[in-house]
Amino acid sequence: MIVANKEHLLVLSGNGEVIEPDEGVTAIGSGGPYALAAARALVKHTDLSPKEVAQEALSLAADICVYTNNNISVEEI
Repeated sequence: MIVANKEHLLVLSGNGEVIEPDEGVTAIGSGGPYALAAARALVKHTDLSPKEVAQEALSLAADICVYTNNNISVEEI
């Protein structure tokens, strides 16, 4: 699970580990490596909001990875 607020970005693993990713970007799941690569590129080369970066990165991962679908839900609190 990925959790974040304005100051922190954390990955909570299934083993109970709490991981703070490098570069302020992370991804999980079968298409995680594709989404991570896309998100890193988008953060460096666009002015998209964090929500827009997440949506676009997931969309790109879904186009590449057969195990990742394009039913994307981003929940903001």
